[in-house]
Amino acid sequence: MNVRLAVGVLAIAAPALLAGCASSSSSSAASGGSASARLYPVTVKAGNGTVTIKARPVRIVSLAPTATEDLYAVGAGHQVVAVDADSDYPAQAPVTKLSGLSPNVEAIAKYRPDLVVASQDTGGLSAGLKKLGVPVLIEPAAASLDDAYAQIVQIGQATGHQAQAQRTVASMKAQIAADVKQAGTGHQGLTYYWELTAKPFYSVTSGTFIGQIVGLFGLKNVADAADKAADGGYPQLSEEYIVSARPQLIFLADNEAASGGQSPAVVAGRPGWAVIPAVKDREVIGLNDDVASRWGPRLPQLVAQIAQAVEQAQV
Repeated sequence: MNVRLAVGVLAIAAPALLAGCASSSSSSAASGGSASARLYPVTVKAGNGTVTIKARPVRIVSLAPTATEDLYAVGAGHQVVAVDADSDYPAQAPVTKLSGLSPNVEAIAKYRPDLVVASQDTGGLSAGLKKLGVPVLIEPAAASLDDAYAQIVQIGQATGHQAQAQRTVASMKAQIAADVKQAGTGHQGLTYYWELTAKPFYSVTSGTFIGQIVGLFGLKNVADAADKAADGGYPQLSEEYIVSARPQLIFLADNEAASGGQSPAVVAGRPGWAVIPAVKDREVIGLNDDVASRWGPRLPQLVAQIAQAVEQAQV
């Protein structure tokens, strides 16, 4: 990670993560607890409808990596007792074998949660936990930056950390705005290809969450012309199509070993790809796959990496 990117991430993430993990003195904890208690019951409108949380949760289970990051960012880390197997950030999160893709209500109940946060309501999750009196917040994949911000605020409200949630969002917005301003928004002549997976090659269109983020810089997405209604914004492209589109930037969201290991070097070695401007000019960017696939507090890191690529491509 370059210095500019690392500084940006630390500036945004460190205060929030420390707030989520730091121990408080007994007196401050008591006053904070009584203050937050006055905020309850809290009613929020989540992806699964209206959810009422009767008291400040102290045993939270997260079944989604983005939700886990959000919880720690707003300062609720010390209330989290278990997270799913895919929640690998922050490092101190209590990772378990729980699954958010195929949740097991009985296994979740063993952690005696008073709040469960997930990104999808599968396997009878909400209904099963409702029978046990456990509220569930479904925070689905964000469709826009505003959705991502709103989820952080909502998780802050649900956990008694509304002020920290607002500060987290404000910091994210400031960092993103600064990077967009520095790199500029008028790059309509610059084309890009965003790779989700290789063989088969799946990409994203401008209407997706990722497409909107890249669109902040005005770049032209080569996948848009191949989009069909049935694709849902994630078209499968042929290698011939990608090569003929001649993108000037290539972003790899399958860069790391766990996601396919499609590094810039691997891309450069693909038969026929040497004629692509992004390959010739070494403008193939290996992303942090986790950050690129989530919509939480580390979004400024992704925007900063895109901004750096845009600036370099203009040199």
